[in-house]
Amino acid sequence: MSRTLITDAQNTWCPGCGNFTIQFALRNAIQNLVKEGVPLETIVLVTGIGCHAKMADYLNINSFYSIHGRTIPVATGIKLANPELTVLCCTGDGDAYAEGLDHLVFAAKRNSHITVIVHNNRVYGLTTGQYTPTSPLGFRGRSTPGGTIEAPFNPLSLMLTSGAGFVARGTSRKMRELEDLISQGLRHRGFAFIDVLQVCATYFNTSEVYDRQGYALSDHDPADFEAACRKAQEWDYNRDAPIALGLFFRQEKPVFEEQFPRRSMTPVDRGKAIQAILDAKR
Repeated sequence: MSRTLITDAQNTWCPGCGNFTIQFALRNAIQNLVKEGVPLETIVLVTGIGCHAKMADYLNINSFYSIHGRTIPVATGIKLANPELTVLCCTGDGDAYAEGLDHLVFAAKRNSHITVIVHNNRVYGLTTGQYTPTSPLGFRGRSTPGGTIEAPFNPLSLMLTSGAGFVARGTSRKMRELEDLISQGLRHRGFAFIDVLQVCATYFNTSEVYDRQGYALSDHDPADFEAACRKAQEWDYNRDAPIALGLFFRQEKPVFEEQFPRRSMTPVDRGKAIQAILDAKR
């Protein structure tokens, strides 16, 4: 296996796509976990449908392609079946905030021990430019040539009120900072949510906006819930306002998967149990 963790699959992301930054930030975060002793084979990536989903093709780790909007329940099921695994999701803003919004809210509420990285380019890029729940008011795309009449919602505020124990925001314009947030999320015990303001160079290039309005959170206590809520409300995905980047909130609390009574299983026992299920379906 190549230690770069980058596969030989032909990459079809558009030139300038923010997914490249997320790919390498995630690759580096995973490599750091492995250096610390986490076996690479125990790390599992789940993706949905959209440009982000190709991450499963381009990273040489265990992965699972889910259907549109169902990334999070698949990841939760994997973690429930084997709590020893490190499970993370790559999902898009359409995938997580539209089709899969109910799953996102309940994973945060339950404090499922998974890391969710949302590739939030604020447009359906794979299907060539329709609006999503985070597109700005008046966005002109394939499905709204006259401009959207819906205001976007604020995912960070939603996750804070849903009970997420780790809430952060990064951008594909700042790879080192994003790598640090992903690393922190992977190490957090419980549900970790990272909204990544990703540039779609083809259908909604927001590079200049994020460079001009983005700033790093400093002198902010991530244990202060009310302060995190105020920071999340500074920018509502629609206004020309400062965009805070970094860790908004972190809190340790009981993990969903650990609340279930279970008998201890060795890897051999688990393999036999899985094989018995497969044999019964033949």
